Amino acid sequence: MKYVVILGDGMADYKLKELGDKTPLQYARKPNLDRLAQSGILGMVRTVPEGLSPGSDVANLSVMGYNPELYYTGRSPLEAVSMGVNLGDEDVAFRCNLVTLSDEPDYEQKTMLDYSSDEISSAEAALLMHEVNQRLGTEIFKFYPGVSYRHLLVWHQGPTDFKLTPPHDISDRKITDYLPRGESGEVLLNLMKASSRFLAGHPVNKDRVARGLRPANSLWIWGQGKKPALPGFLEKYGLTGSVISAVDLTKGLGLCAGLEVVEVPGATGNINTNFRGKALAALEELKKGKDFVYIHIEAPDEAGHRGELDNKVKAIEEIDAKVVAEVLNGLEEFDDYRVMILPDHPTPLSLRTHVPDEVPFLIYQKSCPQQSSVSGYDEDSARSTGLLVERGYELMDRFIGVPSPLQQKN
Repeated sequence: MKYVVILGDGMADYKLKELGDKTPLQYARKPNLDRLAQSGILGMVRTVPEGLSPGSDVANLSVMGYNPELYYTGRSPLEAVSMGVNLGDEDVAFRCNLVTLSDEPDYEQKTMLDYSSDEISSAEAALLMHEVNQRLGTEIFKFYPGVSYRHLLVWHQGPTDFKLTPPHDISDRKITDYLPRGESGEVLLNLMKASSRFLAGHPVNKDRVARGLRPANSLWIWGQGKKPALPGFLEKYGLTGSVISAVDLTKGLGLCAGLEVVEVPGATGNINTNFRGKALAALEELKKGKDFVYIHIEAPDEAGHRGELDNKVKAIEEIDAKVVAEVLNGLEEFDDYRVMILPDHPTPLSLRTHVPDEVPFLIYQKSCPQQSSVSGYDEDSARSTGLLVERGYELMDRFIGVPSPLQQKN
C-alpha cells in the first residue's frame, strides 16, 4: 500500500459574488478532484482545535496526525529545523518577515502595505538579512536568511510571553495596534524600528524601487516558540515517508517527524511554482521504497492572503491538472494506494487571512472505490455527506490505520 497526501494550503474559501455565488473550489475546473470525490469518501475535518490560532503550523501538525494541543510549541522552531539552525532548549525562535511599510516618519503610524515585499527573491533577501545580522546581530540575537520574505531570528535564552501579530493578518492596516506587546515586547519593537532605519536605503531596495517593485523596508517579528519534540512518523504509523514543500514550516514539521525532505527545483511557494515537479518527485520517492509522501502546495494560500481571485482559482486548477492527475497516473503501477486531498485551513479572499473553519477532505483507495452521490470536491458537497472528523489529528489515523473502506462517521 502506498499513501499520498496532497495538501492545497488555504484552498477552502467562502462563496463570492464574482464567481456566481460559488467558492473557488466550486468554480475551478478540476475534473480529477471531482472524479475522485464521486468514487471516494468525502467529508469535513476540523484541523484547528478551539483556542488555537488557525495558522498553517497548527493545521499541518493536525493533518500529519499530531494533536496540536499536545505538540505545538510555535511556528518558527519548525522553520528553524528546516533551515538547519540548531536551537538550544532555552532558545526562542521568531519568524522575521521582510515587509513593506508605508513611509510615515513615525514608525507606529505606518501601514502594512505588503507582508512579502512583492514576494522578494531569496537572493535579494539574503543580502538584506546579512546586513540585518551585521548591524543587529549579537551573542543574544542571531538572524538567519530563509526563502523569499520568510526569515528567522533566534533569541538565546529569550522569553516567550509576547502578543505578536502575523503581518499577513493586517494587510493595508495601520500597524499601531499590532506592534509587539508583552514581556520584553519593546525589545522586539526596537529591532523592527532599527531595521527600518537602514533597510530602505540598501542598494537592493534602491534597485527594487527603480524596477517598480516594493522595497523590503522593515523586519516584522512574530511566530515565537521553542524547540519541538514529536514522536516519529515511523514510530507512530510504521511507515517511511517524505515531505515535498517549498516552505520551511512544512519541511521543518516533516523533519521533526522523522520524514525525509525532498527539494524540488522551481518550487517557490507561490503560483509560479513547479507543480508537476512536485508530483514527479513524490512518485520517485514511492518508487524508491517510501510508503508515504506528503505533498504541500502553498500557492492557494498566498493568493488568498494577497486577495488574488484569479490566482486562487488558477492554483486549484493547476493542482488538479499537474499534481493530482500526474500522481494518479504514476500510482497505477502499484498494487494498491490511498490518496487524501484537503486544505489545512481556509484562507478566504474576502478576509485575506486564515480562519479556523472546517475544511473538506477526500480519501480515495484504488482497490475500494465508493459509490457517492456528490457532484464533486468542494465545501458544500463535503458538508452534504454528514461526515465530520471533529479532532483533525485523528484523520491521519483513519487514512492510514483503519481497514478500508473508511465507513464510520465521527
